[in-house]
Amino acid sequence: MRVAMVSEHASPLAVLGGADAGGQNVHVAALSVALAELGHDVRVYTRRDSWHLAELESLCPGVDVVHVPVGPAGPLTKDELLPFMPAFGRWLVRNWQHDAWVPDVVHAHFWMSGVAALWARRALGVPTVQTFHALGSVKKRYQGAADTSPADRVAIETRVAGNADMVIATCSDEVRELELMGVDTGHVTVVPCGVDTAHFTPSGQLAPKPPRRQRFRLLTLGRMVERKGVATVIEALTGVNDAELVVAGGPPAAELRSDSEVQRLVAHAGRHGVADRVHLIGQVAHDDAPALIRSADVVVATPWYEPFGIVPLETMACGRPLVGSAVGGLLDSVVDGETGVLVPPRDPQATARAINALLADPGRRRRIGRAARARAVRSYDWSRVAEATAQAYETVVAATRVTAEAL
Repeated sequence: MRVAMVSEHASPLAVLGGADAGGQNVHVAALSVALAELGHDVRVYTRRDSWHLAELESLCPGVDVVHVPVGPAGPLTKDELLPFMPAFGRWLVRNWQHDAWVPDVVHAHFWMSGVAALWARRALGVPTVQTFHALGSVKKRYQGAADTSPADRVAIETRVAGNADMVIATCSDEVRELELMGVDTGHVTVVPCGVDTAHFTPSGQLAPKPPRRQRFRLLTLGRMVERKGVATVIEALTGVNDAELVVAGGPPAAELRSDSEVQRLVAHAGRHGVADRVHLIGQVAHDDAPALIRSADVVVATPWYEPFGIVPLETMACGRPLVGSAVGGLLDSVVDGETGVLVPPRDPQATARAINALLADPGRRRRIGRAARARAVRSYDWSRVAEATAQAYETVVAATRVTAEAL
């Protein structure tokens, strides 16, 4: 099957850690590779954000990345991209009309990709699958006035969901959110995000830096944005003795001091008297992430909200215990008390209690780590996610074929 992935702002070739480069980039890249390993031919269409990019680049055998020349050939935040989506869609139509490579199915990632993909749906009749990764209604609920999304995002998301042949939600909570938006969820199916269980493993090297100054090491890892809840973990540290907190993510280490979110977190640590126990190390390469996770006694992920959450899966695959927020995708991926511990979001006291309970019981940490690893392999390995996604594609392709034959 020829699969067109449309990922307007999240390139599978991007360096992770920036404000708009995180879980979606990982998801699109890993899913594309896993689909190629199943024998599918995949092309990922993402916006060209540099003059130096070739139109077509290979990610791996069976997966090519196409840089679509719409908008300025330079960086834009994702919130600036909506005006360029009709042109993106028209480019896809022209490309597929004049290219020997025409997709059997289009899989749009994020709501604006859905806008572009539906242009092709209307013009060419190619079945379209939609994955939102995040919903504007949820973002607005938790960020309020700080939400920088276009004003009509939720209305457009509702139309995109209604017009797609299938919506692939990444967790059960997302299905409920779509229902609250008024979307008929009869064409919605749940396929989770995945994790590379051959890369993220319990055995292997441990990260040697920064050196341990305390008995225990806590780790939080991910994009350096306020909603990820790092401030909650820093405040929780005041109630956890003999532990250091390693904060990984954001810009490279040499650029940390100029990052506004880093500055806010440093000041927050100072106000709470734990600055000497908080170590911000900046961007961590994907290849180095498993060693860093394995170096932690407990990984903490306490976002305000989380459409899915890839770091919790990576933690589980590494066999490390997790303390996570009871929100979004974590409600599906983490079995509370068995493969991790869930706490209310934005609750430093509950977070500290959960951390302390794990640090006090090494046997429990080992049991949770083993159960987490088994669950990651059983349910979230990318090969399983790709198989479920391919089945979804086959369903919509077959339905489109039946409809065409009936006309």
